[in-house]
Amino acid sequence: MAYYIDFLPEVEQDVQNAYDWYQEQLYGLGEDFLLTIDASINGIVRNPLLHEKIFGQVRKVKPKRFPFGIFYIVAKGIITITAIVHLSRHPRSWKKRIRKR
Repeated sequence: MAYYIDFLPEVEQDVQNAYDWYQEQLYGLGEDFLLTIDASINGIVRNPLLHEKIFGQVRKVKPKRFPFGIFYIVAKGIITITAIVHLSRHPRSWKKRIRKR
């Protein structure tokens, strides 16, 4: 089955904030972060049901090398990325996004 991928609007800011922070730490590290996130999202698209549900219909992938979680929902042929956040953040930061939908 081919899946359509969608991102909640907040996800762009999640990624931008992380990219900026990593770039400030070491030039080029932000680019490495983006490549890692991209590889993880490609993995989700290839096999979206691989990862178990952690909260309702929400699934989580932890990219290699960076302490972030990619949170997503699969429903009716659509993969919706709901958050890409540092794993030290309180779960409330991404759970409230799901409740709004």
